[in-house]
Amino acid sequence: MKRYLAVALLGMLTLGGCANSDIYSGNTYTGNQAKTARNVTYGTVTGVRPVTIQAGNQNDTGLGGIGGAILGGLLGNQVGGGSGRVLATAVGGIGGAVAGKKVEDSANRVGAYEIQIRTESGQDVVVVQKADTQYQVGQRVRLIGSGNSMSVAPAQ
Repeated sequence: MKRYLAVALLGMLTLGGCANSDIYSGNTYTGNQAKTARNVTYGTVTGVRPVTIQAGNQNDTGLGGIGGAILGGLLGNQVGGGSGRVLATAVGGIGGAVAGKKVEDSANRVGAYEIQIRTESGQDVVVVQKADTQYQVGQRVRLIGSGNSMSVAPAQ
């Protein structure tokens, strides 16, 4: 039985790294964005604030809760005997599902920046993207794209 627990735990830990957070990076383009013309606007950073992106349903596989329920049920099944074992298995499964869901939600959080920019035309714009490039107040940047498909990159 210990062998099954080790395999289940290893599987849960492996799935924790499956969330794709690169989609929130200003350095990553989707397949639909490649080979398409995109608007470029220049501006100056007027504020930078660290924030967190909580990935939505596209990264929510449910495997954290399912894996946690299985692992919790297996652990609960090791306790007691008879009807006590059945109760411990059920409680372990429920507790494992809750814990597994929290682990999955945590894996789907991405450190990000809220970057406020004053464009050359005088408009103030805020873009939130993964914190994989440092930005400072006063830095000149490029705004690439428009609407809900905009990213910030250092001006060259």
